[in-house]
Amino acid sequence: MTTARSLLFVPGDRPDRFARAATSGADLVVTDIEDAVAPERKDAARAAIDDAVREGLRPAVRINAVGTPWHADDLDLVRRHGLLVMLPKAEEAALSALDGLRVVALVETARGLLDAPRIAAHPCVDRLALGHLDLAAELGVSPDNRTIVDAARVQLLIASTAAGLPGPVDGVTAQLRDPEWLRADLAAATAVGCAGKLCIHPDQIAPVHAALAPDDDEIAWARRVLASADAGVSVVDDRMVDAPVLARARTILARTDEARTEGEHPS
Repeated sequence: MTTARSLLFVPGDRPDRFARAATSGADLVVTDIEDAVAPERKDAARAAIDDAVREGLRPAVRINAVGTPWHADDLDLVRRHGLLVMLPKAEEAALSALDGLRVVALVETARGLLDAPRIAAHPCVDRLALGHLDLAAELGVSPDNRTIVDAARVQLLIASTAAGLPGPVDGVTAQLRDPEWLRADLAAATAVGCAGKLCIHPDQIAPVHAALAPDDDEIAWARRVLASADAGVSVVDDRMVDAPVLARARTILARTDEARTEGEHPS
């Protein structure tokens, strides 16, 4: 199961960028054969990824959606090498051909959002991710409409939690030259339980990792809560320490450990 915080896209037909992506600090590199690659370049992208894997790279691959002319060849590539798959336009019916693979399901349609609990519960699915740009286009709303985006994030969080998956992966922030926009996106996403972020440039990775790590105040609070439980104290910071509070404290410290581990050993 992937707990990656940062998932960095790199065009599959740009092998000259693979090495930089692999050393960028991203927890997971996602070679993209879908949106980033023109139809006439799909074969070249598959060949480039095949060569890179033979040379030691172990990326995830965003394949083309079910029903496209390229889907079957993409599946052949990921099955041959046992690579993690990112499935675009993920819907329940689309998962049947992916048995035996590990999948990050990119939910970016209204049907996919309604299917999210069943997608998350499918045995091949490791993680849910949000594709809010395509979702907004289908819904006829702006992708900057935070009400819509937050509603989708919450649905993916509930589906992920019910299925025992890590928190969902938030969609891309397309405003590459606006660090404030990225920070605002990250604040909104983490507030509703997102635990990862799709990235489209290496410069986004450090802010993503910083936003997803508990801050010093959270860590100190969590340690006080757990210490109070060991000491039999039932109130910390004027708040009763009950089972949900203890669970939140343990989650914060677990996120701290995960952040440290991912930072030392990016996947």
